[in-house]
Amino acid sequence: MKMRIDKQWLVSIIGLLLAVALAGCSNAGNRAQSEEGGKPLKIVYLTPGDAAAKPIQPGDRVISEINKRLGIELEIKFVPEGGFEKVNVAMATGDFPDLVTAQYPSSSLSQWIEEGLLVPLNDYLSEMPTVKEKLEGPLAWTAIDGKFYGYPFIEEKSNVSLAYRADWLEELKIAPPTNLDEFYEALKAVAGGDPDHNGAKDTYGLTGAKENGFNSSFNFVFFAYGLPYGDWILDENGKVAPLFEHPAFKQGVQYLQKLWAEKLIDPEFLLNDTQQREQKFFQSQAGFMVTPLFRHVNRLETSLQQLTPTGKLGFANPPAGPEGKRGMTGERKGGLFTAITTQAKDPQKVAKFLEFMLSLEGRELLELGLEGVHYTKEGDKIVYNEEERAKDNFATNGWSHPLAWGNVVWPLTRNYLPQTEAGAERAKESVDIATRNLVPNLVNTTTAEEIELGAVFGTGILSELANQYYLDMIMGKIDIDQGLAELSKKWRGQGGDKVLTAVNAAYEAQQK
Repeated sequence: MKMRIDKQWLVSIIGLLLAVALAGCSNAGNRAQSEEGGKPLKIVYLTPGDAAAKPIQPGDRVISEINKRLGIELEIKFVPEGGFEKVNVAMATGDFPDLVTAQYPSSSLSQWIEEGLLVPLNDYLSEMPTVKEKLEGPLAWTAIDGKFYGYPFIEEKSNVSLAYRADWLEELKIAPPTNLDEFYEALKAVAGGDPDHNGAKDTYGLTGAKENGFNSSFNFVFFAYGLPYGDWILDENGKVAPLFEHPAFKQGVQYLQKLWAEKLIDPEFLLNDTQQREQKFFQSQAGFMVTPLFRHVNRLETSLQQLTPTGKLGFANPPAGPEGKRGMTGERKGGLFTAITTQAKDPQKVAKFLEFMLSLEGRELLELGLEGVHYTKEGDKIVYNEEERAKDNFATNGWSHPLAWGNVVWPLTRNYLPQTEAGAERAKESVDIATRNLVPNLVNTTTAEEIELGAVFGTGILSELANQYYLDMIMGKIDIDQGLAELSKKWRGQGGDKVLTAVNAAYEAQQK
């Protein structure tokens, strides 16, 4: 009897182990299952996406492949790129997605964290190696009391450079300018030399765009004069102070005022949007502009040559100042923030999807699609099947799936260009130049007070005040010394002191 009982017990144990093993195989095949009847876990992802992307269609094979690999049922809800107000409305009304991409930093994001609407990633980082490497490395400063409430995508590279009409400089026998004096002479030659041969004095040296303001269009001048940081400065007492109180700012305004007075700057640049700025360049109305390059290099030169077949696009380091210093733009503090909400029934599985979006496996799928369907390989060569790619709304000419960009990564981040891109090496060279000329920030965080009131440039009451004085000084509407004195007083009086108190506290905490 005892022997029979032991055998029965053994049979029972074996049966149980087989059941567990089979269940394990099933889970491994599906990668993840919800607790509701074994059905895949539905994950709703609300994200701005990429303005250039097409919508995701029902039956999308890339989404189906993600579902298969992760054992989920993914629903993507796109809002227009930059349409964060729609994201905010969805969250404010309680219509939470499982995963959401928000603007970082922003008052709404801070509020979500304070109200406990976001799930910290800390407990899931062991299964998120790509995210973990970033959060515990270069993005460690984004933690709040040791907790990471999402993945902050802050671009570490730059594609912004000084572009110029290389064909004009060759014709005028001028080398690309390397310093501010040479830059001034080049602008004068372009504006006065009739490089387009139309017999009229209608060409300007430098153009810009309104959405960038003077700071983004011409801030390389301040860095050339020695402005050390892209956000704040330290005064003689070691306290954080606004950029316009640095001597380099005054020198930069004096230089730009000279360019303006001599009509070397496009007088309509404040009316230009990005497209109009480019049109001034294409239509031979301006010789230099600060502009994003990288994947735009071929597009810009092709567009130029449609109007001027002999036109050439050039780009180079920004001009250096009297002491050899130079810079183009400040490093970024903000970007996108993708977070798991408390709506998520299984945050761990949502975390795995977020990791997949950033992993090499996920990037390959989103950039190329399914091998044998959307592309094939011939050695190192990628052959894109545009007919099949079109069925899943991939962008044309080897570009990517609608979910690929605008949430946790951009093409610039990975230096990604399809093999169909003409002049890819030149495009990547522009990134090397632009990234080399990024200027560091003094304070790595953005305070709530800056979000509320602004700082020097950007948005907000204080930014608008600074920009108005900036423009008035450059255009000669107010004496520079008088303008800087008034700006310091008004800026501090209208909330600047409050901002500086908060920023100084952040800076001191950063030093510990």
